[in-house]
Amino acid sequence: MPMPSPTSCPVHDALIIGGGLVGASLAIALEPLGLDVGLVEMAPADALPPVFDQRNLSFAEATVNALKALGVLPLLRAPAGQIRRIHVSRVGDFGRICLNARDYEREAFGLVVVARDFGQALDARLTQLTHLTRYRPARFVGLDEAPAGRRAVRISTDTGEQTLQARLLVAADGADSALRAALGIAVERHDYGQTLFVARLQTRQPPDGTAYERLTDHGPTALLPRGDGHYGLVHAVAADAAAAVAGLEDAAFLARVQDHFGWRAGRFLAVGPRSAYPLQRSVATGLTAERAVLVGNAAQAIHPLGAQGFNLGLRDALTLAECIADSPADPGAVDVLERHARRRAEDRQRTLAFSDGLARLTANPSSLLRPLRSLGLVAGDGIGWLQGWLVGGAMGYRGDVPALCRKEVA
Repeated sequence: MPMPSPTSCPVHDALIIGGGLVGASLAIALEPLGLDVGLVEMAPADALPPVFDQRNLSFAEATVNALKALGVLPLLRAPAGQIRRIHVSRVGDFGRICLNARDYEREAFGLVVVARDFGQALDARLTQLTHLTRYRPARFVGLDEAPAGRRAVRISTDTGEQTLQARLLVAADGADSALRAALGIAVERHDYGQTLFVARLQTRQPPDGTAYERLTDHGPTALLPRGDGHYGLVHAVAADAAAAVAGLEDAAFLARVQDHFGWRAGRFLAVGPRSAYPLQRSVATGLTAERAVLVGNAAQAIHPLGAQGFNLGLRDALTLAECIADSPADPGAVDVLERHARRRAEDRQRTLAFSDGLARLTANPSSLLRPLRSLGLVAGDGIGWLQGWLVGGAMGYRGDVPALCRKEVA
């Protein structure tokens, strides 16, 4: 195959494959560096990617700080819900964990934002960037040969295939990343045997800022306080029961969720359209290849228990932007990518271990584990240092935290 001529295709400093939550956030984070950035997006210009649906995103405090600094949160058109308290319990176990933001001199631990609202804010911010080229609708097809110091990719567009070159390729194309596969980076997967139902939930008692997580043998049932006076419902069921649950009428579905969750939030009155997602864990065995790096779900897709998925992915993006800022002359240089991988190691390992360990422990039906889990709930509610550790992780302060996550912007 002949090597593309340097003048026959666009050449970017950084080319991001994937225009979802993390890919778009990275493009915004790179703007102040003045680099020529390309963003390959599957959705057309008049639509949002499918990930920006009615699911609810829980933003940790560190994420809120960063999104303010990036100029995204001010562009939200719908109000966000504040998480002022966190209540965790498990069916069949005694004890519970109750955390209050005021005890940590905070107004809130974080915010709840509807994914579609966030997608619209990201898109509005992307239109303000002056160093970004958006390729949409377009999808990654494969890698091509390129001159030294660059990587080349083929993308498919409405007008046919096109070749692009970049000094750095970024895989932000999700858990089933095509770019990750083309780079030859392996992935370890685990199927939790659970399906997650997500919907808007109306209750007799409106949200008061409490985020509830009720754990069961088949995963969590969570209520997240939205800004529109409803809760964001997250209800996990065994995978083999998912089809039957999906076929329930609204009244029967509400009765099922009420039975699993209990009455702490009052009677459940109505539920909006439901979406279902199988729960699988996928973790890349490496984060980098020659002039290429993985971020977000392409690097790791985790169980939603604890709501750390996007928060972790955003810290991937912001750390990468910081590493590039330290060496902007060559964003794909070996030392830049090695520094990024080194800085991400602790946060990534600790968050992966916490998410996976908690998901497996809390869903294990063994009666032998009930005393252990109950003691953990009691300890988590009563031991100050343990609560502090839990709160620090919940607010996104693990490992080497990017500077924007720590900076509060008025």
